[in-house]
Amino acid sequence: MNVTAERAEIAQEDRLRADLYNYLGVILARPPDRMLLDQTAGLEGDDSELGQAIVTLGKLAKLTKPVSVESEYNRLFIGLGRGELLPYASYYLTGFLNEKPLALLRQDMTARGLARAENTFEPEDNIASLMEMMGAMIIGRFGAPASLGQQRDFFNRHIGPWAGHFFSDLEGAKNSVFYAPVGTLGKQFMQIEAEAFRMSST
Repeated sequence: MNVTAERAEIAQEDRLRADLYNYLGVILARPPDRMLLDQTAGLEGDDSELGQAIVTLGKLAKLTKPVSVESEYNRLFIGLGRGELLPYASYYLTGFLNEKPLALLRQDMTARGLARAENTFEPEDNIASLMEMMGAMIIGRFGAPASLGQQRDFFNRHIGPWAGHFFSDLEGAKNSVFYAPVGTLGKQFMQIEAEAFRMSST
């Protein structure tokens, strides 16, 4: 069976999960441009906590100019010397950058045929890269889609132990305005994913 045929069999729910992972990866990788802000402004949510975070984010995107969100992004993640937040698994789990969590991630990436893009200089354990990796695994962007068990193992090893804490910090960060509901959205999504994976293993 070829990859195209396998992709066609991915459940709609999993496509939506992958889309949300990919969106979080893109919005956290760099400041959103006008096109991404316009796409975000068109998002619709429901009455759930996750849905309400999407609604809030959409409303803010309509009011936000690219130059202001770029300034906010820089204060949060870059700053003079460092930003308000350090969005790396190694830092959240050990208090230092480039530690064992990064080495373990690189081992898993090699085993799955994943590689860092040549023009990317960030350590692979940053939150944006991990969100994009998870989205890619779900839909099989780099080969066959990952099984639920493989997704669960990757999530539990590299995302679950810290991503919720990061998104909570982003939600409440001093410099977060546009990114506050991104934090809420990520926090809610991580809780849903963790519970779904927990249920799938029982």
